[in-house]
Amino acid sequence: MEPKANFWIERDGEVVLSEWRVALLQAIAETGSINAAAEQMGIPYRLAWSRVREIEARLGVRLTESQTGGTSGGGTQLTQEGRDYIRRYRAFTDGLMAIVARRFEEIFGRPA
Repeated sequence: MEPKANFWIERDGEVVLSEWRVALLQAIAETGSINAAAEQMGIPYRLAWSRVREIEARLGVRLTESQTGGTSGGGTQLTQEGRDYIRRYRAFTDGLMAIVARRFEEIFGRPA
C-alpha cells in the first residue's frame, strides 16, 4: 500500500492550479509550443489553449508569451511568472506529499 493525494489551488471556488494544469505549463516550457504540449499530453489544442487562458485570468498574470518570426514560425514560451508558479506549486505539493507519507507511515506502517 502507498498513499495517494491530489492537491489543487482555488480562487473564488474555481481551480487555478492543479497537477494537471502545472504539467501543461511544464509541457509548454519544454516544447516551446501550446500545440506540441497538447500533443504530448494527448489533449486537443483548443483545450490546452483554453486552460492556459483560464489560469492566466484567474491569477491575473500572463504566464505565456508568443514568439513570432524567425525560421521556426513562432511558438510559445513561459514568462518568468509562469516559471515561478510552476516552481512554487511543485515546492508546495512536494512538501505536502512528504507530510502525507509521514502520516501514512504513522498510521499504517512503512509501505510494502
